[in-house]
Amino acid sequence: MPEQTTGSRPTLEAVAARAGVSRATASRVVNGGAGVRRPLVDKVRQAVEELGYVPNHAARTLVTRRNGAVAVIIAEPEFRIFSDPFFEQQVRGISRELTAHDSQLVLLWVEGPGDHDRIARYLGGGHVDGALAFSLHNDDELPSIISRVKVPTVFGGRPGWPGATSGLALPYVDCDNRGGAREAVRHLVSLGREHIAHIAGPRDQTSALDRIDGYRDVLLDADPDLVSQGDFTVESGARAMAELLERRPGLDAVFASNDLMASGALRTLRERGLRVPDDVAVVGFDDMASVVESTDPPLTTVRQDIEGMGRLMVRLLMRVLNEGEQHTGAPASVITPTTLVRRASA
Repeated sequence: MPEQTTGSRPTLEAVAARAGVSRATASRVVNGGAGVRRPLVDKVRQAVEELGYVPNHAARTLVTRRNGAVAVIIAEPEFRIFSDPFFEQQVRGISRELTAHDSQLVLLWVEGPGDHDRIARYLGGGHVDGALAFSLHNDDELPSIISRVKVPTVFGGRPGWPGATSGLALPYVDCDNRGGAREAVRHLVSLGREHIAHIAGPRDQTSALDRIDGYRDVLLDADPDLVSQGDFTVESGARAMAELLERRPGLDAVFASNDLMASGALRTLRERGLRVPDDVAVVGFDDMASVVESTDPPLTTVRQDIEGMGRLMVRLLMRVLNEGEQHTGAPASVITPTTLVRRASA
């Protein structure tokens, strides 16, 4: 059978002829279908590479009912997304896993409620196969928007908004925030520290709530004045540390709810002439290389696999999409373990 091309563009028929298979078999391989023996898959892929075949997106969408794109929704303003390395790591994991599944990433961020209509129109317009949403806040309207437009979605972080426990299928990926916080505080206790403070994250995010719960699990009678509020930024960590020192100047340790706030706390301690860890021991949460490698002294912290969680979100979403109409419920959510990484700050 002669190889056919359209102008200079190879056709699927040309791929099938080069591989020595039927057009239907070539189509199944190109479109990611199952049921083709491995030797034939290899032949078709080799033919695709040799001919430089590029699937027609419109035709492929008709066959697979897929757009080959996934929306990544980050419920934070632009300045947070580009200043916090957490988002960079999670998006990197998502992007790499989507590439492995031959899907494109469409990044959407939410500056405020005024963006909700735009997000709803886009998700409801059939532009993407599914969505990944993370850094949501408890009063966020995004979950109800996603539910209304019926886009398959996996969430980053344990759902905590109203209605999250109403039976709605909400698959998510998170780390063991509470267990990691307990390990951090137990470590400080093991060092003989008696006045352990906590710089908490935003109270409208479940990760911060779980971490303060972990702190209180270990310190059952913790002094309320040893807890100060931050918002996961360096500046808030510096301010919270200053407030703690004003209220309890004799504190000898602090557990910050993320690495950025821990680095801010280190800055304040240094400005006050306090030595770390001799006077005050400091532990963070995240183990973000760009932060912990620049702190002085190097930061002891709780490691969560941020990039790995991004990859897991994609895999969970692909499972939902691949099961399609046969899917009868949400796949099991994933809670990843955390590890205490000991360095010089505690």
